[in-house]
Amino acid sequence: MLFRKKTPCSCSYCANGTKIDDDLILCTKRGVVCEKEKCRKFKYDPCKRIPSKPKALDFSKYDEHDFSL
Repeated sequence: MLFRKKTPCSCSYCANGTKIDDDLILCTKRGVVCEKEKCRKFKYDPCKRIPSKPKALDFSKYDEHDFSL
């Protein structure tokens, strides 16, 4: 999402909004809104995006010999 051309318009990623609760955003343009709302004043702020956690690695296919020098 950080480098996509089309970013999803959501108040949780907007530079005009500040998170005040789990699902509420304080917008400088519209006041208190739900985080899933959007408006024409949306301005993407990449610093507000929380990336998803990476998948856990599966080490079961390796043995002790693979980790020795």
